[in-house]
Amino acid sequence: MEQRIGSSSQPLKGEPVTGAGFDPAFIPGLTSPVKEEPEDARPETDDEAETAEAAEADAEAPEQDAPAAEDDAEDADDAEDAEEADDAEEADQPAPDGPVFEAADRRARIVADHRGVRLALDDQECEFRWDEIGAVETETARFGKRFTVTVHTPDRRWYPIEIEAKARSDFKRWDEELDAVLDAYFEDAE
Repeated sequence: MEQRIGSSSQPLKGEPVTGAGFDPAFIPGLTSPVKEEPEDARPETDDEAETAEAAEADAEAPEQDAPAAEDDAEDADDAEDAEEADDAEEADQPAPDGPVFEAADRRARIVADHRGVRLALDDQECEFRWDEIGAVETETARFGKRFTVTVHTPDRRWYPIEIEAKARSDFKRWDEELDAVLDAYFEDAE
């Protein structure tokens, strides 16, 4: 059995609705009771007429703005085409004869060459140009086969990546290769 709390009586149609139970803004003695009128009988005020006109104008506006939206889409396409052209130019240009460092395992990958440093972990990738790098730090685990490379940026952020080596002897080779790349391309700004 259901129990209801409060009064179960509802005001009759046509009776004035009074009290804070029906109108939370009602303050006895200061505000007059709200009279319920059907929406058909209410006269339309100037504000409501302006609102209706604005709604009609908005309904017509998308048809007029369609060429502008097409222009925005064309601008976005042009920007994408420019980026693709830049990428294609970089790919077409032969890589300078300089050192390249590349290390990867089943999840992580790091590449350092004339363009900068690129880190990848699973499906996440980031790329740093040489002018965006403040420092590059390497660390080897005392035990185990993890080689950690951390890229530090001038705005005090760092991006570490761990690569699992097949053998601990890879650490020395990777350190030498990365040092050669840093000596060739990374200019210390001090």
